[in-house]
Amino acid sequence: MSTQAYAISEYPNTDEIYVRLKALVKQRVRPIRRDRMQDFLNYFETKCAKSKALTDEAKLYIPGGVQHNLAFNHPFPLAIEKACDAYLWDVDGNRYIDFLQAGGPTVLGSNYAPVREKVLELLQDCGPVTGLFHEYELKLAKLISHYMPSIEMFRMLGSGTESVMAAIRAARAFTHKKKVIKVGGAYHGWSDQMVYGLHIPGTGRREATGIPRGSSAHTQEVFPNDLDALRRLLMFNRVRGGTAAVIVEPVGPESGTRPVPYDYNQKVRELCDEFGALLIFDEVVTGFRLGLGGAQGYFNVKPDLTIFGKCVTGGYPMAGGVGGRRDVIMRFAAGIGGTGERAYIGGTLSANPLSCVAGYYALLEMERTNAPVIAGRAGDRLTKGLQQIIEKYRLPFVAFNQGSICHLETSGVMLLDMKNPIKVLREMKPRKHMLEEMGAAYTAQGIITLAGSRMYTSLADTDDVIDEALNRFDYVLASVEGVK
Repeated sequence: MSTQAYAISEYPNTDEIYVRLKALVKQRVRPIRRDRMQDFLNYFETKCAKSKALTDEAKLYIPGGVQHNLAFNHPFPLAIEKACDAYLWDVDGNRYIDFLQAGGPTVLGSNYAPVREKVLELLQDCGPVTGLFHEYELKLAKLISHYMPSIEMFRMLGSGTESVMAAIRAARAFTHKKKVIKVGGAYHGWSDQMVYGLHIPGTGRREATGIPRGSSAHTQEVFPNDLDALRRLLMFNRVRGGTAAVIVEPVGPESGTRPVPYDYNQKVRELCDEFGALLIFDEVVTGFRLGLGGAQGYFNVKPDLTIFGKCVTGGYPMAGGVGGRRDVIMRFAAGIGGTGERAYIGGTLSANPLSCVAGYYALLEMERTNAPVIAGRAGDRLTKGLQQIIEKYRLPFVAFNQGSICHLETSGVMLLDMKNPIKVLREMKPRKHMLEEMGAAYTAQGIITLAGSRMYTSLADTDDVIDEALNRFDYVLASVEGVK
């Protein structure tokens, strides 16, 4: 894969970004004016009556009224009826520009027709699942290995969470070591061992309600971009039996919300080699979105194991997997074919025909259309436009992107950390509420984002779509307190 095949046209200057992010966190929050915020909230009451009725009823049967964290939006979740290309429609008939893109996997855009046709064709003859082997399992595994040279073998699973669980289990079985180091603030699914240091670095088990301490006894975290701390922890672990693996999101925690310097991954690779730990790349978001070679291809760093999620099936269900070195992946060999100590994993619906055919043709279409690069150009256009709006209104907000992964930081809640616990306790709630209101305002203006601070662009985001979105963002940001 050449550098021209990747979505990032120019890697962001992380030093400059952190200067602005730190300045944002130091300032008081700048929410939307109360009168204008009431107008945005009135949209939901007057234009989204069916969504409200559905989700209110759902609360009687579903905790919180929705089944997935991405759908918990302020002031209430929307019920979506239709998805196509760059847009979503709710049950009330309102149309939205879709910068959520199912949490990132649909680089081709939502419900991409050529892939849908292949799925429907398979369903006519085979059905979604048989419980037995299907040819497209092989086709998909070979294609992923072709795009990412580090993937000598690939084991498909049902989700990113399952894939992280399996990778850690294989790493421990292979190395005969227990400790796993993650970067604070990163999200690697919700397994017992990984609900540790979520969202805000330094929080350890803060979110671990219902999880016994023993489950995360061998999970450790280091602060983002702190290579010296990682070295010290690896040295400390060496005298206590060693480190099985270091797991990172290659663009930084929370899909690059805290971006890494360009050479960070290479230095982590070197530390892992020095201390005999496996390097795990969590490419649930970056895999194929940054390019068909993933973040590892862009950074030219070869991990030992790679985590995949929804991206591996183009957004279709039962989407996840682990790929990597043959000698490590063989720990997953099914039945009686395992070599040495076998790391037990399951998954009746994993690698079902529907998921595999969707993933295979989604990847081929991404290659044919150059989707990652085109989506990255859309991300560049969106980010540049947001930066101009921020400058126009002299706001302290920060916009940056890694190709088609775009960030708009307005409240700074995701940039807090436990180096200053008093500030976290004092400011987390108001900053979080401000972010919720920003997300609601974007929605009321016809834009769906991830939690009001992250956006994923796709092949479907033409210049006209991006320009329409920027006009709507302009209206929201012009409504912020202090803007004249």
